[in-house]
Amino acid sequence: MIESETHIATTDRHPIAAASSQADKVLTSLRQIIRAIDVQSNKLSRETGLTTPQHIVLKAVNELGEVTTRQISQHISLSQPTVTLMFDNLEKRGLVERYRSTTDKRIVHSRLTEQGQAALDAAPPLLQDHFLAKFGDLSADRRNDILSALTDVARMMGADELDASPVLTIASPPTPQ
Repeated sequence: MIESETHIATTDRHPIAAASSQADKVLTSLRQIIRAIDVQSNKLSRETGLTTPQHIVLKAVNELGEVTTRQISQHISLSQPTVTLMFDNLEKRGLVERYRSTTDKRIVHSRLTEQGQAALDAAPPLLQDHFLAKFGDLSADRRNDILSALTDVARMMGADELDASPVLTIASPPTPQ
């Protein structure tokens, strides 16, 4: 009997044990993902002093140029108040500067400083960038299978109603007080 047939036979004879074994493998995979995110977040923090969301904000400013907080928040799928708070912290550290538009004083633009560009250049690659490249290489059907499975897992864990952005980090981004 080949391995897949052995697995099917075991599943047929002991469905609870097989489901438990499969659940353990799913939970182990989830833990590996969480651990990889944690390791990468710690490495980023050690090497640059930035959190993953702060790095993503700097990266977005670098990619989009001189932009408003609203444009950044839409681009990275974080709330505008959260991005504003991150800009406050990044500006205090001298990594970004904000200035009023010359044509409309109500509009505030942001841009990287030389120090912000240096921090971005020194940062290790983000885990999600690696994931996005690998995920993009998969067929549309395989991507849909993964999306469906992970959506089911989130629902099974009661996490499907939680507000989340597509930012791989352990700690939640800062929220305004």
